[in-house]
Amino acid sequence: MATDSKPFKQGAEAKLYTCTFYERPCIVKERFSKSYRHPVLDRSLTSQRIKSEIRAMLRCRMVGIATPTVFFVDMEKGSIYMEYFPDSVTFRDLIIQQQRENPSKANQVLEPLARKYGKIVGKMHSANIIHGDLTTSNVLIRGDPSDLDLILIDFGLSSFDSLSEDKGVDLYVLERAFLSSHPNTEELFEKILTAYKDENKKGATDIMNKLEEVRMRGRKRTMVG
Repeated sequence: MATDSKPFKQGAEAKLYTCTFYERPCIVKERFSKSYRHPVLDRSLTSQRIKSEIRAMLRCRMVGIATPTVFFVDMEKGSIYMEYFPDSVTFRDLIIQQQRENPSKANQVLEPLARKYGKIVGKMHSANIIHGDLTTSNVLIRGDPSDLDLILIDFGLSSFDSLSEDKGVDLYVLERAFLSSHPNTEELFEKILTAYKDENKKGATDIMNKLEEVRMRGRKRTMVG
């Protein structure tokens, strides 16, 4: 079934391996158990997170958002076998590359991708999908330079909610991750928000208001700290 398994990366919740699944490039996301949790509770929480992650990816695909295809799920091992894109690069790495190689025009070059990202997030929120960990590392980019595809990944913290506040928090997480990882990209992030509002016209006003409320709370915590 799966062959040539090799360690790829490890995060706070899971280990990643690359392999071949029936001759297709595959990445295995294996959630590891938490020793501080009761084994029965740990298995239950792991199962819930896996099911939520898979549902989020499938629902995204149903509304036209590219995500990895799920090949196989092993609940006993807490593993998801999904499509791997070895020819892709993260949005984070692409921004860093452009800022290093073309600093004066980096934002201009990256603007079309920022708009695509904003449109994707807007479409996702319109379907009441909350990603939970929006960053530039959780977007893969591949394809012809003149027409790049964006693939949304890592739905390990995803949930489903229609509340504007949860969507505002999702955007705030993205904003903090974006601006802290990529200095001098405030203009670029505004392009993301503009495209987001264009895609999610129905709920955009309430969500933007909630985003501003979350920003205010964040600034107050910073001042207190």
